[in-house]
This record gives sequence, C-alpha cells and structure tokens, in this order.
Amino acid sequence: MNSVVSAGAFALAIGMLSAGVADAAEVRLSPADGTEKLVETLIMAEEGDTILLEAGLWNLTDGLVLDADGVTIRGAGAGETVLSFKEQTGSGEGLLITSDRVVLEDFAVEDTKGDGIKSKGVDLITFRNLRVEWTNGPDEKNGAYGVYPVSSTNVLIEGVTVRGASDAGIYVGQSQDIIVRNSLAEYNVAGIEIENCYRADVYGNMARHNTGGILIFDLPGLPQQGGHDIRVFDNDAVDNDTPNFAPEGNIVGSVPTGTGIMVMANRNVHIFGNRLSGNGTVHVIVAAYPNDYDDDNYMFVPRGVYIHDNTYGDGGNAPDGEIGGLIAERTGAPLPDVVWDGVTRIPEWFTWVAAENRVYVSEAEGTTFANLKMISHMLLPWGASPDRDIGNYAGSLPEPAAVKLPQDEQG
Repeated sequence: MNSVVSAGAFALAIGMLSAGVADAAEVRLSPADGTEKLVETLIMAEEGDTILLEAGLWNLTDGLVLDADGVTIRGAGAGETVLSFKEQTGSGEGLLITSDRVVLEDFAVEDTKGDGIKSKGVDLITFRNLRVEWTNGPDEKNGAYGVYPVSSTNVLIEGVTVRGASDAGIYVGQSQDIIVRNSLAEYNVAGIEIENCYRADVYGNMARHNTGGILIFDLPGLPQQGGHDIRVFDNDAVDNDTPNFAPEGNIVGSVPTGTGIMVMANRNVHIFGNRLSGNGTVHVIVAAYPNDYDDDNYMFVPRGVYIHDNTYGDGGNAPDGEIGGLIAERTGAPLPDVVWDGVTRIPEWFTWVAAENRVYVSEAEGTTFANLKMISHMLLPWGASPDRDIGNYAGSLPEPAAVKLPQDEQG
C-alpha cells in the first residue's frame, strides 16, 4: 500500500505528455520587462506553458500566484535568477502555487515577509534546484517557512537550499507521498520538517547549523493526523548550533539548540544510515507531544520507531533549554547519542507496548542510549532511573516501501 502510484495520478502524468501540449507556450522574461509583465504572465498562464526567467535581480513588492495546471517556471540558476521581496508590502508568500503538475526550478526567492514558496492543495508538485533565503541571517521576523507544500500529494523536493526560516527551512505538512532529497538546510530553526504526513522519504540531505536538523512531527488540531511511514536515511545532521529564534508560541520554539533528528508522536518512522555529529544537545530524540491538547482523535506518543545503522560523532556536550536540562538531570553529561523519553499511553505505564509500536534501537557498539522513563503526556518525571541498556531495545520493524512519484525520473 505504501508508495504505489495511483492509476489516476499516472494517467494525469501521461495525459500531460500526450494531450494539449501542442497548444503550450514558452514565454521568456527578463527583469527589464518589469514585474507587472511577470505578474500578468502568471495570471494568464495556460496548461503546459513554460515560463523562462532570465538571469538578473527581480525586485517585487507583491507576492506572486500561479493557478494554472501543468506549468513550469524555470530560471537560469539559483544563483542567477533572483526574485527579491525585500520591498514586499504585504506579509504573504513570495510565490503561491494552487494548481497541479507544476515544476519550479533553477531560481531563488529572497527576503519574503511571509513564507518563501508555498503550494496548497496541489498534486504533482516539483521543487528543484531552488534557493530560498533571508539574507539578513537568523531573525524571528523572517518568514516561517522556506519551501512549504501543505495539503499536497506527490511532492518532490530536490536540490533545494533554504537559509534563515524562523520555523522550518523545508517544511512538508499534511501531505502524502513525499520525497525530500539532496538538499541543504542551514541557519533555520528546523532544517527539514515533515509534519502530519503519510509516506515520506527524506534522504541525501545536509542539515547543518540549524537549531534542529530534521524533525518528524505529528501535531493535534490539524485536518490530517496520524503521520506514518517515514524513512529518514543517508542524511548528514551535523553542527546544529544556531540558537532558537522562533517567534514566541511556535511549537518549534521548544526544540533545543543542538538537536540532530527528532521524532515526536509519529508512527512507523525509520531512521537509518545517517551521519550525526556536533549536535550539542542530542543526536536523536524520540518524544511524546509535551503540551495539553483538546483533540480526541490525536495520539500523543510515537509508535513503531526503528533507529539503526547510523554513525555518531561527538555531541551532547552542551545541552540546551528545558528539554536539554531535563535529559541532563536524568543522564548526566555528555547526553546519550539516542534518547527516548519513554512516555507511553496511560494504560501502558507499567507494561511494554505491542511489538509494532515499540521503539527499537540497533546501533554499533559504543553508541549511548537512554530511556528516560517519563510518564504522562505532561512529561512529568517518574522516580525510576533511566534505562541505559541499549540491548533492551533490540529488534526491528518491516521497512516501509520506497516512495514512488509519477514525476520522478529517478523513480
């Protein structure tokens, strides 16, 4: 059931190639044409059109919107074609996509007041060789998200660079069938975040100098819940040392500086073959959602997490914030490489959970571990000492199938 391309999605992709393309237009624009021409071109775009943005600096005062299916927007390179929103008057996105089968590639978006590039409720969306950056560096006044597909399906993000997002650089929320690969996220609060999503592969990425490198979250109160079947593999989550600059009240504001990979309240998450070092608080942490919530459909604890065959360097020497301090109180410093808060549902306080819902850790000799044995969704300490014996968590889970996307040439 995982990663199977639906017949309808496949037919759409094939239909795009075989029907209606003869009427497609190729429009070439340069900064000299003016921003009004760019806005008009996006408004008037028709299915199958390709909009070519030549090299240069485009100074924009308003956000851009694309609502035509099957359109490609292509620049001359992420260092050559730059859409600057430094003088943006509103607080919205730089570029908003609300249509299907769209390809965005080879350009940059800088200094938006809100999110950088957002897609909402779309199918078959590709973000390729893009750069989204807030050029003033980390600042709570920066936009929340860099590349931001939400409520979307068949999402491909590759070769993307994001810097300076006050929430998450690459954020995929409430979406299904996702690949994030070969991208760079640095100097954000969260480098890469997968939230309330079904079936995602995150691999080949570099997450460095963020507050937290890679976050796999499930949160209450959202239309799509029960995130599951996530693979995080062959990534570098290193030197995540940027102080947390999220605006007050954001859930990522609780992420301690120096977090490598964090899993919270998600299900069937596999973390393997990653390289982690230089993360001052903890390399990998698995945790329950820590706040009160009013949502009868929400499950606050992680279930079925398998951590294996990762490589760990120095870390845990500078625990930060409430979470880092709490772990340090329980384990001493340096903090363990892998930490599970140990929270389970109330009926399971004193029993081991079902096999498919357990946390499994299979790492090389010398890897340090702690189950903090916390209790209740408020994360109140339990009197028992942490379990530091990684051997008690031996085992494995069946790995989710690789995500396959209709628009992915590598698939």
